[in-house]
Amino acid sequence: MKILITGHNGFIGKNVVANFSEKEDVQILTFGKEGSLNDLEKKINQVEIIFHFAGVNRPEEDKDFGKINTGLTKVLCDLCRTTGRSIPIVFASSVHVERDNEYGRSKLSAEEILQQYHTDTASLIYIFRLPHVIGKWCRPNYNSVVATFCYNIINNLPISIVDPSVMLKIIYIDDLVKIFYDILSTKVNKSGLCNLDPIYTISVGELAEQLQAFKTSRTSLISENVGIGLKRALYSTYLSYLSKDQFSYNLLCHADVRGSFVEVLKTKEAGQFSYFTAHPGVTRGGHYHHTKTEKFVVIKGTAQFKFENLISGECYNLITKGGDPKVVETIPGWIHDITNIGDEELIVMLWANEVFNPKLPDTINKKMENL
Repeated sequence: MKILITGHNGFIGKNVVANFSEKEDVQILTFGKEGSLNDLEKKINQVEIIFHFAGVNRPEEDKDFGKINTGLTKVLCDLCRTTGRSIPIVFASSVHVERDNEYGRSKLSAEEILQQYHTDTASLIYIFRLPHVIGKWCRPNYNSVVATFCYNIINNLPISIVDPSVMLKIIYIDDLVKIFYDILSTKVNKSGLCNLDPIYTISVGELAEQLQAFKTSRTSLISENVGIGLKRALYSTYLSYLSKDQFSYNLLCHADVRGSFVEVLKTKEAGQFSYFTAHPGVTRGGHYHHTKTEKFVVIKGTAQFKFENLISGECYNLITKGGDPKVVETIPGWIHDITNIGDEELIVMLWANEVFNPKLPDTINKKMENL
């Protein structure tokens, strides 16, 4: 399918172009502010559907709202009419149409032009009244409070909050792009205003606190729950504003004659990840836990794990090697240790089901008596 995307250099346009370019069944033509109307007409004559994202929300003069947001939409519809074909148009409108401002009025006028185009030609139109759209490539200090907060917090700049209780409605760019692609792939036949899902809600104050928590996690190592939903979307958005020299950060290495120990990542509800090394012949551990559990994976070297039941004295041992992935779990009530029995450095990845608390370590030192 050959499609036309207007405003391809804007925030939404860039993400749509990047995503749609990955699809083998889509060929993309683009039109931006550098293009001529003659160029636009030629491209319209070639395509089967138009994604109309071109527009302004902070022009130098208010009259440009109507000239671009409304005027370009009219030109687009008029050129589609001249083809004699039914060309669907997907339009990025705004929730501002429900507010009394120049931007909202220009978008509402554009919607009305599209509705008339649908009436005259029976061409499908898809109108999306977008709330705050967040994600990579959105300009900070322009039209998105989320982008501005991300950029400023990362770069230790102040953020301005007049009323922290103000609620924001948010859609994540990848969710929006999927909705747009579904129009191509499922041939949606409903014309007019379209629903958006999922829409997230967060207060300005909560937003600032969450973004600050992302920044703090690099020193506390405590990760937010960024696997699903709004936190996932916000975290991806936040990271996209890091400069190249901020792509990495240091971890604290605890080293002694045995080797080293490094905490990598902590979570609020699912424990922490670490790794340690041990020189040949070195034994680490020699303790037991009442409740804490751990998972070990040998990444490099050869390790012997020894276990002894605290009550019965029953013993067990096993050997694992790097290159032969195997998880070894520590069991509550069993004394355990790990010895590097190879000739090279031992490297072991470790997950514990709780973040280490020095005041309540649940780690009791005890030597094995039967091994």
